[in-house]
Amino acid sequence: MITALVPGSFDPPTNGHIDVITRCAGLFARVVVGVANNPSKAPLLPAAERVALIEECCAGLPNVECASFDGLLVDLAQRVEADVIVKGLRAVTDFEYELQLAQMNSHLSGMVTMFVATKPELGYLSSSLVKEVASFGGAVDELVPAPVARALKERFAHE
Repeated sequence: MITALVPGSFDPPTNGHIDVITRCAGLFARVVVGVANNPSKAPLLPAAERVALIEECCAGLPNVECASFDGLLVDLAQRVEADVIVKGLRAVTDFEYELQLAQMNSHLSGMVTMFVATKPELGYLSSSLVKEVASFGGAVDELVPAPVARALKERFAHE
């Protein structure tokens, strides 16, 4: 049984994130979505809410589970007994950054990282852009799953 770890900030989860998770669920026996809790990045949504949103969005995928983590990704990989890390890539700029992280993770633990290319129709999506659109009251319904759109509308209605 191969376990894939799909890590990220997921602040907020986008349709691109869910697509990568869904494709991994079709390839691996077990998929753990690792939600990074990095308070220094000043996340919009707390880690617990991001975990809950991903769990709701992936409820139809029985082999997907979610865990938040602090610290090193390789420590989470060891804790959940992951065999491989899977990262989605949108563009060459993502690759350069993710390759460096993959090499460091390999150096620290021997962990293998695989890259999944984002579907072209989702390649423009980023959590940062989604947050910006939502913060100005723009429609994000086609950019994120419905539970995430609701959470963003709620969040920005109070600001």
